[in-house]
Amino acid sequence: MTGTTTKQALGAYGESLAARHLTAQGMVLLDRNWRCDEGELDLVLRDRDVLVVCEVKTRSSDRCGTPHEAITEPKLARLRRLAVRWREAHGIGAVEIRLDLVAIIRPRRGASSVDHVRGIG
Repeated sequence: MTGTTTKQALGAYGESLAARHLTAQGMVLLDRNWRCDEGELDLVLRDRDVLVVCEVKTRSSDRCGTPHEAITEPKLARLRRLAVRWREAHGIGAVEIRLDLVAIIRPRRGASSVDHVRGIG
């Protein structure tokens, strides 16, 4: 695999792992890779009566920074806007929205590490 293909495969792996991790904790997966003209949401879930928008960041190492460091204030602002647009597009009333991060490190050898951070912004 080369460049973009490798990156896409790593991202798809991370999103699948994150979805399994979150649903194992009792969340209900509502949508994956939802897109509109403003961007994309990786995962949308329900955690009891809370709508959870989950950003998934997967890295093969933290050599170029941790997945956590990729979550900037402009990124959070965009996720908030996208969450409202998703809710409106699906006809869901005013429910609480929470932004979460699942940070995954997938090393060349050994098991992946999964860090679920609730309420990132």
